[in-house]
Amino acid sequence: MKKLVLMAAAIVAVSFASCGNKAANAEQAKADSIRIADSINAAKAAEAEAAAAAQAAQTEEATEQAAETPANADKAE
Repeated sequence: MKKLVLMAAAIVAVSFASCGNKAANAEQAKADSIRIADSINAAKAAEAEAAAAAQAAQTEEATEQAAETPANADKAE
C-alpha cells in the first residue's frame, strides 16, 4: 500500500512539474510578438519614407528640366 501511495505522489509531482511556467512562456511570447510587430512597422515606415524621397527627387528633377528648357524654343527656329 505504501508503494501505491508513493507512486501516486510521484505521478502528481511529475504532473505539476510538467505544467509549470506556462504563464512566463505566454508573457515571453506576447513580448516577442510585440517586438516583431514593431520591427515590421518600422520597416514599412522606412520603405514609405524612401519612396517619398524618391518621388520628391524625381519631381525636383522634372522641375529643373522644365526650368532649363527655353519657353520660346519653337519660335526661335
